Amino acid sequence: MTPPPPSDVDDAIAVARVAQERRRGGAVIPLQRRPRRGRGGRKQRAVVIAVGAGVILAVAMLMGLGAFGLVAVAALILALTALVLFAPATPVPTPERIAKSELKAVPAQAARWLDARRAALPAPAAGVLNRLDQRLDTLGVQVGALDADSPLAGELRRLVGEQLPAFVDDYARVPPAMRNTPRNGMTPDQQLVEGLGVIERELGEISARLAQGDLDALETKRRYLQIKYEEE
Repeated sequence: MTPPPPSDVDDAIAVARVAQERRRGGAVIPLQRRPRRGRGGRKQRAVVIAVGAGVILAVAMLMGLGAFGLVAVAALILALTALVLFAPATPVPTPERIAKSELKAVPAQAARWLDARRAALPAPAAGVLNRLDQRLDTLGVQVGALDADSPLAGELRRLVGEQLPAFVDDYARVPPAMRNTPRNGMTPDQQLVEGLGVIERELGEISARLAQGDLDALETKRRYLQIKYEEE
């Protein structure tokens, strides 16, 4: 039986686990978000089917089922395959939902919203979209320790829940035939890339501010070790 489609809670749990491991001093593995396009690609679905079928076969072997059991196992594998292939797609979060979601889920939801619009954006925007994706991945870990009512949290919500969607939607309303036509020295495609770059850099500033406390603590401990073991 295939699990239900992941929800915002799954994003938050994944972020919390990474943040907890980070606080413990363990190795921080980059946050792996679920496939953002609903059911995921063919490769992801094939992996789920293969793993599920393997589990079913392993249980059947342990139970020592006879001929009738083999028929039941085949039926279970077919049912699993059908469930995975035809499972309903997870809806893309709306900007309103992003802005009102639990803070830990905001970066992952914003990334999924942006990913759903990649196909409609011009090829020159691919580089800045990848950088935005990396920024959101990093922030997904960092916001775990951020007060949801802090000014910085509100700034993040406005940037990815209001300003980013509004900017991309403004571009989408420009007729495709006019997107390469210069206006005031720039084409709409160029304006899109430049505006996304501004948002990406602002997310980088938010990330740097969130990391400041950790950086200060690291420097303090370095100085303590230097004074204690080298200068003495």
